[in-house]
Amino acid sequence: MHGRWGNSRWTLIWCAAFCAFLLGANFIAAQAPSPALLVLEKSDSTLAIVDPASLQVVARVPAGPDPHEIVASADGKLAYISNYGGNDSTLNTISVVDLAARKALPPINLGALRSAHGLAFAGGKLYFTAETNKVIGRYDPATQSVDWVLGTGQDRTHMVVVSENLDRIVTSNVSSGTISLIELVSPPTVGFGTPPGNPPGNTFVAGFTPATADTPPGGPPLGLGSPPASARKTWRVTSVPAGRGAEGFDVSPDGKEIWAANAQEATVTIIDVANKKVTETIPIPVRGANRLKFSPDGKRVLISGLAGSATSNLVVLDAVTRKEVKKFDLGGGTSGIVLAPDGTRAYVAVSGKDKIAVVDLKTLEIAGSITTGKQPDGLAWVQQK
Repeated sequence: MHGRWGNSRWTLIWCAAFCAFLLGANFIAAQAPSPALLVLEKSDSTLAIVDPASLQVVARVPAGPDPHEIVASADGKLAYISNYGGNDSTLNTISVVDLAARKALPPINLGALRSAHGLAFAGGKLYFTAETNKVIGRYDPATQSVDWVLGTGQDRTHMVVVSENLDRIVTSNVSSGTISLIELVSPPTVGFGTPPGNPPGNTFVAGFTPATADTPPGGPPLGLGSPPASARKTWRVTSVPAGRGAEGFDVSPDGKEIWAANAQEATVTIIDVANKKVTETIPIPVRGANRLKFSPDGKRVLISGLAGSATSNLVVLDAVTRKEVKKFDLGGGTSGIVLAPDGTRAYVAVSGKDKIAVVDLKTLEIAGSITTGKQPDGLAWVQQK
């Protein structure tokens, strides 16, 4: 009896250890890869989590209605997804996904702000555009509230980029065909007529800025005469004419230039940031250009386009010479672009073919592809910390 029990006991111990091993293996397998490529499958309303090493989808999570753009929190734990709505201006949510648990969390309700699209995560907060309202807003995950909103005065404020020190925001405004540079500045002297430093035309200074971490509270509202030195700062908006359908854009890594792709003109507008003026407009062999990204070293620019296989739908330009380096026909219209931080690869959403093309940026050859759900669009790179 003792011998049989001894054998049974070791059998039970072995089974328990084996089950624990399997449980641990499953737990490890269930974790999101790090780094990971995030892909919005727009027509399926899902988020695909991709292992960039194996080029395989490892999980899918509901992304909410009509997902368009995606960004990850700085720690890589959460993904935020804009629920755009297109012609349906009733959508007022941003979806939230727990990347480690691979599950959707309650969405952010934006209240009266509708048609969220462009996203950026900076300073621990989520910046977004709301096209219907012609504004950019900011959501604070700590307080779970929208703590700042600013109107651009432009139509279809679409994409957004925020500087690391939070004092400059750039947006593209598709229907207005402009790029807005929004800068945190000291208020000018205010009196009758146009205040100094606030010329008529395409520049205006927003007269109210909520009291937040980057806008010191206190001080009287703007009125006649000069504000005291302790007055809170405000935002100056300068909208620079670009081209028809200005949509996808990027700021050069050195912060000196903004390149904007003009979807309705097959051109790129280059803006000098310091002078807020267009320095050059160059033609590109891409119709319906809608996304543009600099390489991390600032030497190259990638531009995707929604046009089908009748023309090139991805072009690589030399950022210094402005000349074409190479163009690709990826077999269908392209949209989202994301580059690996080390600059070795670019991932391009080929929406018309339900795949992600992987481009080797050293050889400028196609290094592989990722099969996705229907109509991949917004992309993001995430590294858990």
